[in-house]
Amino acid sequence: MMKESPVAAAATTSSAVTTELDAASIKAEVAKVIAAVRPAVQADKGDIELISVDIETGIVEVELQGACTSCPASSATLKAGVERIMKDRVPGITEVVNVGQVFYSDGTAVTL
Repeated sequence: MMKESPVAAAATTSSAVTTELDAASIKAEVAKVIAAVRPAVQADKGDIELISVDIETGIVEVELQGACTSCPASSATLKAGVERIMKDRVPGITEVVNVGQVFYSDGTAVTL
């Protein structure tokens, strides 16, 4: 049985630490983007809250609140606004989804 060399063990540990730091910095950048777009959303009597960031899939979960819950333009704001800005500013982000939205089988969205 071969033992792992100290150099290989250090590289593995360093890689795990780097990945953890990268994940933390990505989450911090996502939070900065949310903070940047929040005033525009709040100006329309709504709000946006960051729920989670999945580093592996690049999916950011947010919850639109206030007037955004009943606004027919909220999905356009989310995709054409927030998601576009997020993808431009944070590498690895693939999608922004509103976890407060429920889709019926016919594809229509209803916010609870």
